[in-house]
Amino acid sequence: MPELPEVETTLRGIEPHILNLPIEEISIRESKLRWKVPIKELKKNLPGNYFSSITRRAKYLILNSKKGSLLIHLGMSGSLRILFEEVSPQKHDHIDIVFKNNCLLRFTDPRKFGSFLWSKDPEVHPLLKDLGPEPLGNSFSGEYLFQVSRKRKVPLKNFIMNAKVLAGVGNIYASEALFLAGIRPQKRAGNISRKQYDLLAFSIKELLQNSIDKGGTTLKDFVGSDNKPGYFKNELMVYGRAGKACKKCSTHLNEIRLSQRSSVYCPKCQA
Repeated sequence: MPELPEVETTLRGIEPHILNLPIEEISIRESKLRWKVPIKELKKNLPGNYFSSITRRAKYLILNSKKGSLLIHLGMSGSLRILFEEVSPQKHDHIDIVFKNNCLLRFTDPRKFGSFLWSKDPEVHPLLKDLGPEPLGNSFSGEYLFQVSRKRKVPLKNFIMNAKVLAGVGNIYASEALFLAGIRPQKRAGNISRKQYDLLAFSIKELLQNSIDKGGTTLKDFVGSDNKPGYFKNELMVYGRAGKACKKCSTHLNEIRLSQRSSVYCPKCQA
């Protein structure tokens, strides 16, 4: 699944090409995504309009215009690509936004878990209004995690992946941040000390920023908006490495299941 760095990489990739560019049409070949695409609303509001800014909230891209905002989620396998020449759509190319000057934004999603939605006011949209702070924002800190975790009995990894606690941290980066902080994923959130949360918050910020700088994580379905893969996968320490030797201490990595998700950790490096 594309996570926060992949979504941020996508934003940075598409923004220079489509910002303030007049929209000529939108072509929707498949409307049955995670939620039904509002075809009439998009066809009414997008042609003749333009995106004045593009922002991100958690894993949602928000393309803002004078008439409202397009909310895009990449789901499990979605991607956005910029095309400057006619390329016939393939099986999983579901939506095209055609701009002036032969520029095209194409949404591809093999598993169809992504979403294309329209909102007059994204800040109060049901999918966005209850999200926690952005992990790269100023309001996120170890102190914040410590305060909201008191008396919480859920596993720490589940806690930091809860979007109402922290927006946009998924399985990959939660696993990696916990390794960097030296904390096991199954520990109860309420039992973690303030000092440990300070280190965890620092690790989350550093990891996400590093991944954004490297272009995201190269996984099976993710490509950037320039159709090139990200370059962070080679730096993963635990995610997807169950049974292999820890890159830091050579101990075999353990795998457990937390809320039906695989969680890999080092029994020596993570206490």
